[in-house]
Amino acid sequence: MKRYAILAIGAYDYIENKTGNMLIRNRPEEVVCVIDPEKTGQTAEQVLGWGGDIPCVATFSDSKKFSPTHLVIGAAPQGGKLNDAYRHEIKDALLYECHIISGMHVFLNEDEELSELANKMDMSITDLRQPPSPPHFPKGSWINRKFPVLLIVGSDCDTGKMTTAWELIKSLKDQGRKVEFVGTGQTGILLSGKGVPIDAVVSDFMAGEIEYCLDQLPDDTELAIVEGQGALNNMLYSGVTLGLLHGCMPDFMIFTHEPGRDVDVAGNPFPDLKELMQMHIDLMKPFKKSSFLGLNFLTLKLHNDPAMETCNSAQDRYGLPVTDLIRFGGKEMLERILSALDEWN
Repeated sequence: MKRYAILAIGAYDYIENKTGNMLIRNRPEEVVCVIDPEKTGQTAEQVLGWGGDIPCVATFSDSKKFSPTHLVIGAAPQGGKLNDAYRHEIKDALLYECHIISGMHVFLNEDEELSELANKMDMSITDLRQPPSPPHFPKGSWINRKFPVLLIVGSDCDTGKMTTAWELIKSLKDQGRKVEFVGTGQTGILLSGKGVPIDAVVSDFMAGEIEYCLDQLPDDTELAIVEGQGALNNMLYSGVTLGLLHGCMPDFMIFTHEPGRDVDVAGNPFPDLKELMQMHIDLMKPFKKSSFLGLNFLTLKLHNDPAMETCNSAQDRYGLPVTDLIRFGGKEMLERILSALDEWN
């Protein structure tokens, strides 16, 4: 059994520690601790609101008492750069004979010092953001696709697109449906064991890589759910979002948003969400009819009653199921998805 220590120096919160948080939520029995000197002594439950008694320690050396087998870089800083503090902890983990899992844009296997140390200790370094080679150019295979695709999109980065996709997959599988998850970032790839790190792909091949992933799915797939990235309105990451749209050619979409967030991560105010959702529909019009099946809100900052009121108000405004899948479940959203599948078939 794998025993993960999660490295999240200065980043252990509900947004920045994305990869680590998803492991804590979905594989808590495999996570032995989180490393962040700023939160030392606190439990995952105290920091995140979930995860129980998983402890936070100051250094990798402090994690050794839990006998970790893997060190996972849990945070996803802009640009994915490796700083000295992270480097020190990674070296310590390799010397302890821990495997390293990284989702950074900087590939640790290409770091001479770290790769030599890993080879010396006979440990592996897994770079989750390593793009496919050779690359795949789009062929337009979506025209003959035998199953529908649901893409998760949103108003910004870190609005719960990965969580939304994963929760829907679990719920639909529980109902016996043959659904497939396609990871497009380091977290989804780590959890599912497959996918493509779309933001590490040369732009000309983005659509082709996600198209290729969908083409590899089983013939009896009833629905493919693709983890979204970035946002069309976010000037930093909109290229990735558009590449995913054209690669997926989605039949359906779910929209994610964090109520109360005034500006996106680039510091710009959000457009009206109705207009933003329509923008996605309009981009699909030259190719196919696509529709939204619901909205999933990230309501961690809201108390229970205001969170429910926010979802109910949005449901009235948009005429679609609106929920926080983690907090309130998604019965109406699932019913809408199943109904859409029946109509598609």
